[in-house]
Amino acid sequence: MASTYNILMYSHDTYGLGHIRRTMTIAQALLDADVNILILTGSPIAGRYTFPQGIDFVRIPGMIKQSNTSYVPHSIKVAPNHALNIRQEIITATAKAFDPAMFIVDKVPVGLKGEVRPILEWFRTSRPSTKVILGLRDILDDSESTKAEWATKNYLRVIEDLYSEVWVYGEKHLYNVLDEYGIPEYLHNKFVFTGYLPRRSYFKAPCASVPARRNGDRLVLVTAGGGGDGYPLLDCYMKMAESGPLPFRTIMVSGPFVPKPKQDELAERAKSAGVAFKTFHNRPGKLMAKADLVVSMGGYNTICEVLSQRKVTLIVPRDTPRQEQLIRARMLRREGLADYIEWDQMSPALMHSHIISLLDNPAPWKQAMENFALTGLESIKNRLTAFRKELPES
Repeated sequence: MASTYNILMYSHDTYGLGHIRRTMTIAQALLDADVNILILTGSPIAGRYTFPQGIDFVRIPGMIKQSNTSYVPHSIKVAPNHALNIRQEIITATAKAFDPAMFIVDKVPVGLKGEVRPILEWFRTSRPSTKVILGLRDILDDSESTKAEWATKNYLRVIEDLYSEVWVYGEKHLYNVLDEYGIPEYLHNKFVFTGYLPRRSYFKAPCASVPARRNGDRLVLVTAGGGGDGYPLLDCYMKMAESGPLPFRTIMVSGPFVPKPKQDELAERAKSAGVAFKTFHNRPGKLMAKADLVVSMGGYNTICEVLSQRKVTLIVPRDTPRQEQLIRARMLRREGLADYIEWDQMSPALMHSHIISLLDNPAPWKQAMENFALTGLESIKNRLTAFRKELPES
């Protein structure tokens, strides 16, 4: 085998925390003494995370999604096409210089606006031994929207021609993307359902000698992920807190992408209502471990954290511009793993009712979580082992 095994990861990170957090989780699982990992990311907050020895990142100019088809630069004052050209040149030059044995692309088969396609084609023609992997979260969007998008962008041909495997970070029996998205049978052998990606667990089984927390001591954690589209949830929760003293404590983490005026407003309201307020926490699992209940929008990474910490959960899923969160919430409710309120039904009174019900009767939800295995990281480590066995001895 070669002395080191280089893995390059691409995370387009137009907005939010999901892509970079998922990418970092996978990177840390694949890291080994003779493995180097380099992450290409557009995340403006990548530097807030601690990278272990053996993992580094290359920052490409960030882009903000204005609609499903429109993106503008996050910081630099150039035209969108200019920013995209800069990104593509950095991606291509970095990939060629690093010359990885494995290239993992997060979610979008050709990258943002096709920026990864040139290097995918270079790997096929100049480095055909490189394992090129597409990583997909459990649910992308509803069936019809996803099939239409993939057909328009010819993603099935891209997967057939340019990818070695597709890793689906979910369970086939819960949401079968092969059926839902109309994946033709001749491509099925490229799809690997890894299971959900566990996070570091801070979960401790309750000790029989320690009494349950009294009502006023119970803790609710409210999180909106990156926060860019989470203000309505945070506002609704604050209205509930402002309506009168709550019989539980609250920590609210708004996310770093809530617009600054809204952050300031929420911070002031939280102070008046006795709610502990943060804009960002780089170890959300630690906060979750302290909570009795988590209220969130049900993004993929938050749900992986919740299941890893075995926390009772109330989801208020956004249903536009994609239905991913709503589909996931319904799936989790069906499995007894989480409760949810639909976005357009959200109100302080309904939220309060669901929270009290979950806090007072957590046992069924906890039992379901105890029986749910998160196998994703073990599965992808097994794939890496298999790939390395294919390499010729040096």
